[in-house]
Amino acid sequence: MSGKKKEGNISKAERERLQREADEKRRREEEEARVIAEREEIERLERERIEQEKQDLLELKDRERREDELNELRHILDENHSAVTVWESECRDKAKWERYMRCDGSPDPSVQPEINSFISLWREDSETQIQLVLENCALALQLTNELDFLLSEGPNPCVAQQYRETLLCLQSLIQIKLNLATEELLKSANSHSDIETGNMQTVVQDENITLCLWANLNKNPRFKGFWFEEVGLGFELPKPLAVHDIAVRILHTRYDHLSHHSEREQVQRRRSMMEAILTPPAESSAVVQDRKMEGEGDEEESSKPVEEDSRSVRSESRKRSAVSVISAKEGRKSSSVKPLEEGETQMEEITTALEADQNGSDSSPAEPVTDSADIHIVDLQQFRPLGGVFYFDVFHLPPQSHTVRGWEMRELLETGLQVFPYPTEQTRVQSSTSARLDEHSSTVASLPVGVTVALPDSVMFLEDPHVAHWDPIGQHWRADCITDASYDTETHSISFKMNTFSAFTLLQESYANMPFQSWELRPLHQDSALFTITGALIEVSITVKGKQCMLHMEETKNLDHLLGKWMSPSELQKAMQRAGINVFVNEYSDKYVSINPKDPLIEHTVYEQMALMSSAVAFSWSRWNSQCGQEHLVLQACEQLEAGPVAEEEWSLYLLGAQRNQHLKMKEHDDSFSPELTEGSEFHSTFLHMLRQDMSTEGQARVRQSHYLYTDTVQRLLCATRVLTYS
Repeated sequence: MSGKKKEGNISKAERERLQREADEKRRREEEEARVIAEREEIERLERERIEQEKQDLLELKDRERREDELNELRHILDENHSAVTVWESECRDKAKWERYMRCDGSPDPSVQPEINSFISLWREDSETQIQLVLENCALALQLTNELDFLLSEGPNPCVAQQYRETLLCLQSLIQIKLNLATEELLKSANSHSDIETGNMQTVVQDENITLCLWANLNKNPRFKGFWFEEVGLGFELPKPLAVHDIAVRILHTRYDHLSHHSEREQVQRRRSMMEAILTPPAESSAVVQDRKMEGEGDEEESSKPVEEDSRSVRSESRKRSAVSVISAKEGRKSSSVKPLEEGETQMEEITTALEADQNGSDSSPAEPVTDSADIHIVDLQQFRPLGGVFYFDVFHLPPQSHTVRGWEMRELLETGLQVFPYPTEQTRVQSSTSARLDEHSSTVASLPVGVTVALPDSVMFLEDPHVAHWDPIGQHWRADCITDASYDTETHSISFKMNTFSAFTLLQESYANMPFQSWELRPLHQDSALFTITGALIEVSITVKGKQCMLHMEETKNLDHLLGKWMSPSELQKAMQRAGINVFVNEYSDKYVSINPKDPLIEHTVYEQMALMSSAVAFSWSRWNSQCGQEHLVLQACEQLEAGPVAEEEWSLYLLGAQRNQHLKMKEHDDSFSPELTEGSEFHSTFLHMLRQDMSTEGQARVRQSHYLYTDTVQRLLCATRVLTYS
């Protein structure tokens, strides 16, 4: 018992000794940790002091050279802008002289007496032979294209109004002449009847127009429809129509003389709505009075075509220099970009921007400003007609000739080509109340007619096309009254039914290929670059060489008229949009596309400077651009003097703002964003000088030798696509 007690006492003393040793060890460790923490804090404060000294030194250098950098950039941009303006003026003068010296017999549409004489003589011309009519229509279409170009040049309002009136007159006259030629063909339908069907069917076409005619001579009640195989057009008739003296015409015009009526009215309505929203109530009555006093001027201004409106917006954008943007940003007290000396660090700015982006404050597009009174009216900003217009008509068959005792006799009518009444629901109700339609006609009107169209070869549909018909009263494309639409992927044709005969068109979403997934602007050699945009559905590459552009696409058929052809930037943009390949934006595009909103003035200055450097520097998309807020841009760049892809490790990230541009230490695939500068880099007031600080002598020489027409072309492409916002 005593032995066990002694052993217990020893164990207790041992435990106390061990406890004292543990306490002593803990105190030593705590003291060591305190000393280490104090040493680390001193080192941290020293690092921060050194970093702050470096920061202050960099900021001082930036302020000292700021004025010189801005002045140099201003001088370069002004010189280029002046040179481009002079060149464009010389080109216009040269074009006018060449037009004046042209001796092909065609009138000059800019000379009012000449074009008026042409219109008067053509209107009075009784020629109805289809081939001669098509030749005259081709000349008239050439004149309408010239008038479109003249309007795009932005003439004064009085001259523009004359051009528009002439344009509308020519368009109307083209349709009148085609109707007269159609009537002439139908008058002799029985002499051109098909032996197998007993009916007349014929196709006449040229590069602008395809005319398909079918005359019901046999009146077979079992007739269902006809397919014009050589042109990929067909129709189906309801049984009651098959026993009438009718003729069906499908007139496919590869041009569109209808959409501009609706487009102008929609743009006008949008602007009126925006003005009503932005005008304070106290000023609204004064604005109304001013508009009443200036009614004539407003009418002329509002009737400008959309192409002219878009051009004016781009023109104004080009006039804003980088220096003016930076100056405006400096004076904006409420801007989220503040100088570091005001107490807000760069890290705080970017962190705030990242939080705002995560909260999704500006990521979704705004609701489009549209007229909600009729949801069936096609919004021509959201959808684009492609492949021209298909005029689908049914006419009374004109009296046919009869041979009596060797004489050919034909009844002559002064009414001209008469539309066969195939009324809509509204017209049918009105007609039934006035007893103008018999019971049989009412039955005919209740049955739909079918159409099958092979997609035009000159157009690329990125998705299954939509169909819209023309409302001649409201002057709009409408999506109602179209049923049973189906697309055949094997034959590339679309079939549908309509409740009336009407002009129709095929539609595609204007921004189906947006937002962009990535983009790259890569130099090929002096004054040449490759601009590649990877869209939501297809990839597009544009080669720039001097003032000319060339489109490239892989695995594309039937676009030989567009691919591999040198064009001016404006010609290329129009041609691509007509072919369904749209990578261009306008003032309304952000209402239909989910974008990364950026300050448009900062964005424009970056495009100006990218264009200046594009002969020697490659630029590319960065995923961090969508997470740095509206007041900053992030992109990748590197010097590239040899044609070919850029190695992944060669890219560097740049953070761009209104007042400061910096070369970042981080890389594109880092896990988190950091505004820390790369080693040896400095702040610069312009992106141009930021890039030049690390460029080779050869690269700087290439930039200095860049031609003003080349830089202007690159800038136009960048401003037209706005890849920093729409990707």
